[in-house]
Amino acid sequence: MKTVMCFGTFDVLHFGHLFYLNEAKKHGDYLIVVVARDETKQQQRKKIVFAEEERRDLLQQLKVVDEAVLGYPDDHLRIIEERKPDVLCLGYDQDIDAVELAARLQERKIDIPIFRAQPYRPETQKSSQLRAQLFDRDKLFP
Repeated sequence: MKTVMCFGTFDVLHFGHLFYLNEAKKHGDYLIVVVARDETKQQQRKKIVFAEEERRDLLQQLKVVDEAVLGYPDDHLRIIEERKPDVLCLGYDQDIDAVELAARLQERKIDIPIFRAQPYRPETQKSSQLRAQLFDRDKLFP
């Protein structure tokens, strides 16, 4: 069985997220989704609507997701060491550079392929854009 691991916040789940998860699953048989921790988002000064457990639980209900887990705020690569996936999938708009990630994994003696998923309608299916449309940002995110 080939395990794929992908990562994200997955706050305000939308079709772009579903596309990303389905693209990731095409590279293996078992999909582990690592959900960003609230603490990590706070350190990045990013606002979230749903708590980490809620986001994990929602993802776990999706047919395409075999397992949804919380990451580690102190060491983002630890979950990769623990779960030993065969493939990593990055979202098209995630800030991490795949070459840099591969180098950091090599330092830990981890050598696995990394691919970046293609976007799905990024002009309309992007979390920041959807939030702006759905919520009154001044009231929800003071």
